[in-house]
Amino acid sequence: MPVSDDRIAAHLREAGFGEVTAGVKAAFLGQCDKVLDDMGAGAAGRITVWAPGRIEVFGKHTDYAGGRSLLTAVERGFCVRAAPRRDGTISVRGHDPLARAPSSDSAIQCQMPLHASASAPEGHWSHYVATVVRRIALNFPEARTGLDIAFVSDLPQAAGASSSTALMISVFLAIAAVNRLAETPAWCASLQTREDLAGYLGAMEMGGAYRALAGLEGVGTLGGCQDQTAILCALPDHVVDFGWMPVRAIGSYPLPSSLRFVVAHSGIVAEKSAGARARYNRVSRMVRHLLASWNVATGRADRSLAAAAESGPDAPMRLRALVESMATPEFSAEALRMRLEQFLLETYTLLPAAATAFASQDWPALAAAASESQHAAEQWLGNQVAETSALVRLAGEQGALAASAFGAGFGGSVWALVPAARVDRTDDDFVAQWSAAYAREFPIPATRAMFFSTAAGPAAMHWTDDARP
Repeated sequence: MPVSDDRIAAHLREAGFGEVTAGVKAAFLGQCDKVLDDMGAGAAGRITVWAPGRIEVFGKHTDYAGGRSLLTAVERGFCVRAAPRRDGTISVRGHDPLARAPSSDSAIQCQMPLHASASAPEGHWSHYVATVVRRIALNFPEARTGLDIAFVSDLPQAAGASSSTALMISVFLAIAAVNRLAETPAWCASLQTREDLAGYLGAMEMGGAYRALAGLEGVGTLGGCQDQTAILCALPDHVVDFGWMPVRAIGSYPLPSSLRFVVAHSGIVAEKSAGARARYNRVSRMVRHLLASWNVATGRADRSLAAAAESGPDAPMRLRALVESMATPEFSAEALRMRLEQFLLETYTLLPAAATAFASQDWPALAAAASESQHAAEQWLGNQVAETSALVRLAGEQGALAASAFGAGFGGSVWALVPAARVDRTDDDFVAQWSAAYAREFPIPATRAMFFSTAAGPAAMHWTDDARP
C-alpha cells in the first residue's frame, strides 16, 4: 500500500517544514499516489521527491559570471511520487492547483522513452522532462528502469521562482533514485557532493558538459547553476551564501522566526523557454563577450568575469578602460559598460553588504543594499518591467523591511522581507495591502498576479517508502 499521509507529514516536519505546511504537502503527495494508482503503477518501491522553488535574495545575473549569490528555498514547489515500471518508459502526469480554471495546463501529462532520442515540443513544459531524460541516458547508460511519475506543484509558473528548474530536478531525482545512479562509477567520479550535483544539473539545463559527463542539448538558456544550488543546498530558516564557477559554499545566515519573505508574482510571464529567452540570453552573452575580449586584450585565460575582475588590484579599472574597444554592432560600448558596472556593484559591494546585514540582523542596511541593487537592475542590467519596479516601491510603502525583484527578469517576481506578525492577519495584513496597492496601479496584470508568504524552507529531498529523507 502507498505510504500514509501522516507518515509523509512526519518526514517533512523532520526535514524542516512547519506543521501546517507539512500537512499540505503530505496531502499533495497523497493526491500523487491516487494518480499513480489510476495509472496502474505498482505500490512497491515508490519514491517521494520534494523540489522547492527559490528566492534569489541577492545576486542578479551573477552566477554565470562567476560572482556570488544569497539564496533561500521557498515552501512551495513540486511534490512528487514515482513508481518503477517494467519497461524503459518515463510517464509523467502533473496537476497545477493554482490554475484558475480547468485546462490543459491544470492536468498535464507526457510520455517518452528513457533514451537519448526522447523529445518534446519546444516551449512546452515536457521539453524540460525530455532534457533530463536525454542527458541521463547519455551520461548513465545503466539507467534502464522507467517510471510512472505524478506531481502536484503549488509554485507559480514562469514567475522567476525557478519552477522549470524545480521540475527538472524532481524528475532527475526520481529517475536517479529508482535506477540507483549514485552507485554508478560515473556518478562516484564526478558527483561527490550536493554542490557537484548542482553544477551538473546547471550544465544539463544549459547543455554543457560537466567534468567527465558529456554535454547534450539543453533548454536553450545561457545561465549558470544558481537555481540548482538554491534548490539542492538550501538550509531551513537560513539564507545561504554561494560563490560560482565552481560552486562553493561561503556561509549561511539565520533568518529570525519573527520575519518572513512575501513573494509577489507580477503576473508578467518570465518564461525562459519562450518570449523572454532572447533578452535573457543577451544579458548573458554580454558577459561572455566582456570576458572573451578581456582575455584577448590581456593574453590571459580567465574562466569567468569574476576571475578577470579579481586577477589584480587594478583589474576592475583595466576592464573599464577596455570597454570602449570591446564595442561591436551588437553590443555598444554603453551597453557593455552598464553590464560590467552592474556585475561589479552587485558582486563586490552590495552582496557583501547584504551578507553582513543578514549576519548582524541590520535591516536598515539590508534595505539600503536592496534598493541600490534594484536601481542597478533597472538602470544598468535593464531586465525590469514597470510592474516589478512598482511592486518594489509599493512593498516599501506598505512597510516591508526590504524588497527587490529577483530571477531572470523581464517580468517575474519580487521578494519583500516583513515581520511575521503582519502575515495572515485580519486587521493589518501585509499581503492583502501589498496586493491591493498593486491592483490599483496595474489592474490587468493583477488578475494574473499571485502573492504568498514563506519561511526559508528546506532543500530538495527524496526517499523511499521504507526510509526517511
